[in-house]
Parts: sequence; C-alpha cells; structure tokens
Amino acid sequence: MNKLTGPLLEETQPDQVERKIAPSLERRRLRAYALLLLIDAALLHLAFAFSGLLYEGVWWQPRNMLVVQTLLPVYFTIALYNESYGGRALDNWIFAVKQALTALLISAALLNFVAFYTKSNAQFSRVSVTLGLIIAAAAIVLLRRLMPIVIAKFWGGRTTNRLIIQDGGPSFDLEKSITISASKYDLDPASHDPFMLDRLGKLLQNQDKVVVSCPRERREAWAFLLKSTGVYGEIVSEPAHALGATDVHHYEKQGRTTLVVSTGPLGLRSRISKRLFDIIIAGGALIALSPILLFVAAKIKLEDGGPVLFIQRRLGRGNQFFNMLKFRSMKVEKNDANGDRSASREDDRVTKIGAFIRRTSIDELPQIINVLRGDMSIVGPRPHALGSQANNKYFWEVDAQYWRRHCLKPGLTGLAQVRGHRGATEVEKDLTDRLQSDLEYISGWSLRRDLEIVFRTVLVLKHDNAY
Repeated sequence: MNKLTGPLLEETQPDQVERKIAPSLERRRLRAYALLLLIDAALLHLAFAFSGLLYEGVWWQPRNMLVVQTLLPVYFTIALYNESYGGRALDNWIFAVKQALTALLISAALLNFVAFYTKSNAQFSRVSVTLGLIIAAAAIVLLRRLMPIVIAKFWGGRTTNRLIIQDGGPSFDLEKSITISASKYDLDPASHDPFMLDRLGKLLQNQDKVVVSCPRERREAWAFLLKSTGVYGEIVSEPAHALGATDVHHYEKQGRTTLVVSTGPLGLRSRISKRLFDIIIAGGALIALSPILLFVAAKIKLEDGGPVLFIQRRLGRGNQFFNMLKFRSMKVEKNDANGDRSASREDDRVTKIGAFIRRTSIDELPQIINVLRGDMSIVGPRPHALGSQANNKYFWEVDAQYWRRHCLKPGLTGLAQVRGHRGATEVEKDLTDRLQSDLEYISGWSLRRDLEIVFRTVLVLKHDNAY
C-alpha cells in the first residue's frame, strides 16, 4: 500500500478565498437574537408603563409592572421554542411578527388562566393590562418591520450563507447566494481522496445552506458527501428514495425542486450547549492539570532535548484537516507524521517517558488546547491520522461510512474509547467496532451522554490497549 501524498493540496487553497465569501454569520445572528430579546423586554416594560400613565395617570404603575415581569419569562420561553428568535425570523419579518404575537397571546392567556384560579384577577386593572398588551403588540410589529431595513443597512441584507455547487446539472440560482463550479475546485463526489474532501470541507465552512445541481448518476454520491460534512444540503432533483431525502423544497421562481438530503446532526441550541460544555470543562482542566502538564513537558525535554509537542495533521469536522497536539512520546527521528504505522507493545520508537504517558493517556492532554481553539470537542469521534490503516486498507476503504463520523467535531474521548475500542487497528473489525460506536454517538447525542462519557473516561484512562 503506497503512502498518501498530497499533490492536490497544492492546487487550490480554499482558506484564502472561501472564508472571505462565506464569513461566519452565526455569531452575528446570536448577537442579533440577544439584542432582539433585550429590546423586546424593554418594549414590554415601556408598553405597560405607558398604559398605566394613559389609563390611571401613573407612570410605572407597580401593578402593571408586576404583570409584565410575570409575563416576560413565559413569553420568552414560548418565543424561543416557536422560532421567534430564529434565523427565519431575521429573514422574514411577516413570519417574525406572527410568531412573536402568537407567543404574546399564549403567554397572556396562560397568565390570565393562572390569575383566575389563584383569584388574583381583581388586583389588576383589566383595561390597563389590555391596553399594555395592545401597545406591546404594536411595538413588536413595528420592531419586526424595521428589522429588514436595519439588516439591509448594516449587513447588506444577508443573514445566511448559501452556496450553490454546479456540477453539470440543471441551472439553478438563489438570491444572495454564491455559485461555484465543481470542476474549478476538482470536486468529485465519488472520490475518497482526503485532500479533495478537505477542500470541500473548507468550501462548505460557515455555509447555512448548500444546493448541488448535478446529473442523475452523481446525486447519490453528493447526498452521501453532504451528510458526511454535517451541513444542511439540498440536491436539485425530483424525489428519489435512494437519496434518503428528509424533505422536498419547491423554488417557484427558478422552476426547480430540490431534495433535502442532510441537515447536520445538531441544532443551534445543541451546538451552543455543547460548545459551552467544552469551554467550561477544557478551561477548568487546563488550570487544574497545569502542574502535570509542566512536569511532563520538562521530563520530555530533559530526556532527549527534542520538542515537547508532537503536532500531527488529523481529519476533523467536515473532513477538514487540523493540527492535533500531543505530548511527544516517540523518538524525534522516528516520529510518524502520517500515522502509517500504529503503535504496538514494546514499540522501539517510544521513549521512556513516552511509554508512561501513553499508558496513562497523559500524552493526549495538550488536546485541551485544541478544544479551546474550537478544533475539537471534549467528547466526539476520535480523530485519526491520515495514513491510519486496518488490515492494510485505509479506513475509508474498509467502510465508506467512515466519512460520516466527521460531521461532528472530533473529541478528546468518545463512546468508542469508553467501550474499550482503543489501540492498534490490526484487523478490519477494530475499525468497524469504533465506527459503529461513533455513528451511534452522533445519532443519539445529548449533553447528558457527554457527561456520562467524561465520567466513564476517568475509569479507563489506563487501559490494556493503550500503548
């Protein structure tokens, strides 16, 4: 088996172009949601304060303010779940108005229901409260109507990144979208070349929607590829069961129909909670383990004077390459950058301190920095070296589903590791057992499961297969 080489990596460097045409809008949207929440809270308070002034001649009437402060938590809970503060609400002000008014109406009805059964209705002025709700509703409508104007002025009217990949299919166009040619970037959905997949991953980075137009015979390959990269993807096509479409969209202006073939494994709330979990755990671990990190670094340096860290290119989220950090555990002249040879018992490449830190998994601790950088997560499929093999086959040659494990960020630990699937992959089953656990983790992700895996990891830090 020949070692992988990377001639294609030199042909196109998407980081230099695509990150400019597809900047991350997620932080921008999150700031917009937070600002909208604050403005809504202020408008509701002002509406009820003004209604008290109009009806009772008292500004900031205490009874009215008690109503709005009781109403707000209910309103926000409903509004967050009915997408009043979602991406569609930024794109479509009519939808935003409908959802926000629905949340206001339901929360007011619930508040009145509770007040009726607790016999506290008589303490409030029905006219003043009703007037406050009417003023609040009018303010909400006005604010949502102004949103497109503000977005057009400051964001150029763009709240989402949409990419169209033309690969020999029917013509397709979307307003405020970027169109690229698959041939220009040498994108072949049937290829398992990791360098091509890395290019595609960079092209798809920060994209909220990807639409591919391709011939019939390439649709299934593109569908699989979009699922593997963890993006929301559509393919211009008539319905086809072989693609595993999750939805169908009709674009009347273009006269085209697309199949939704991928949506990504985690929604916005899940991504936020997972990222917060990563930052809290990794930040705390870096502080708590700093004495061990410094001690191990000193021991590695003193043993042979070589570099403390071993930096190796690994496959990460969206099949993109990233530089993974580890404590160096092998002799400098025998470091294996591509991971062509798995470590084994009594490995002649491993140093004295290296043998200890590999057995105890301490060599993996610098990856805490990868987590804080955003390259990795605390829990997820473990990242593999590019040259990793099982039974003299590259992992993707053993099972093409291998690429699907990269729709999430790789992890410091994972479900496969706590189940004991560690060490060298000598036979194909070593890989398929890990792959099955990784895909199971992705399909059933929850924050609770991440916590369970972290606790179980502590029990298997020292393992028979860790060498």
